[in-house]
Amino acid sequence: MAPTSKAPISRASTSKAPIPRASANKAPTDKEGYLLNLADWNPDVARQIARAHKLRLDERHWEVLQLVQDFYRRHELSPAMRPLVKQMRDALGEEKGSSLYLHRLFPGSPAKLAAKIAGLPRPSNCL
Repeated sequence: MAPTSKAPISRASTSKAPIPRASANKAPTDKEGYLLNLADWNPDVARQIARAHKLRLDERHWEVLQLVQDFYRRHELSPAMRPLVKQMRDALGEEKGSSLYLHRLFPGSPAKLAAKIAGLPRPSNCL
């Protein structure tokens, strides 16, 4: 189930050049695949990014993506792994609040991949 729409996430552009707008099929991204304009994010864009990483989003993924976006709204940065695990544990309990759970859903680097799919910037302290 895709998330419901909340207030759009915004990030001030650090460049004076205009950011290209999303086309109907693909939102513009940087060379690592992170959205250039956070306002371009929507559930279809999330599915598109997930497909590029061979993921099919289900309710568990959407739950994590919502928490990642909520973290960004509060702190104006994407969560690294430890803060993400803590937020998951606080919001969803011990079973889901573990790095193993996140690795199963978002293989490789869960914090980076979840931020990318959630339409957020790359977490600054993730390798």
